[in-house]
Amino acid sequence: MSKTKENETAAAAESQRAAKDAQERAALRDNMSRIAHKIIVLSGKGGVGKSTVAVNLAVSLAEKKLRTGLLDIDIHGPSVPKLLGIESGQVLGAKDGKMAPVEYSEYLKVVSIGFLLQGSDDAVIWRGPLKYGVIKQFLADVEWGDLDYLIVDSPPGTGDEPLSICQLMENPDGAVVVTTPQDVALIDVRKSVNFCGQLNMPVIGVIENMSGFTCPHCGKETDIFKNGGGKKMAEDMGVPFLGSIPIESSIVAGGDSGNPFHLDRQVDRTPAQEKFSHIVETIIQGAQQ
Repeated sequence: MSKTKENETAAAAESQRAAKDAQERAALRDNMSRIAHKIIVLSGKGGVGKSTVAVNLAVSLAEKKLRTGLLDIDIHGPSVPKLLGIESGQVLGAKDGKMAPVEYSEYLKVVSIGFLLQGSDDAVIWRGPLKYGVIKQFLADVEWGDLDYLIVDSPPGTGDEPLSICQLMENPDGAVVVTTPQDVALIDVRKSVNFCGQLNMPVIGVIENMSGFTCPHCGKETDIFKNGGGKKMAEDMGVPFLGSIPIESSIVAGGDSGNPFHLDRQVDRTPAQEKFSHIVETIIQGAQQ
């Protein structure tokens, strides 16, 4: 092949790539423009209950008849299907070549990489570019429709997935940062707050999870993971503090059974449910301002 022919072939290939990129960006902007509020749930530390917060925030919004989407971008450890009891859900084809999310309820649509795996034990062994590509697909190629809220559950840390979702969304409302009270968690979670600052993304607020435990037998309160660390961190870093959620066995049971604890109907609301209800109302009020 002559040099001229090689140049023409390369130019044609580059032109096709540019046209495809422009088409994908247009689809992404169109999808995102139909979502009123986009909130990313972050934590610099694993095991702090971030997915539990994201799931219960989404079902709480849906319970208020707000059209809600829940996107799980934890590629290597998707928890959302289990926490909602919809592990058998499937992301199917929809009109215009898009994917149809799993409908948890009339007001809640869900997408997770977990719906695309053959089994719950399957390992996803991907590098950054593949993760970026699937996150872009979840935003641009899923038929989210018109939503009041899109809640994104991201994996721990400040790596590929959180960076990708922030850049692809372009203008999220901000992040809800989840921590537990002890220093070993706060050290890493502070990095998430700084991550938001470097990306010029607002911090909606900090939630301190696993904050105190009240014995159901004797009524004594014990600070298993200390108490107040999340609030102090928020004050030190100049970001809002949304509230503390105590440890309750119903939260663990709800996660294992696929029944979000905030929807568990009791004669009396538990302290964790009361605290979480207040947090959700604060988030909604902030979004309306």
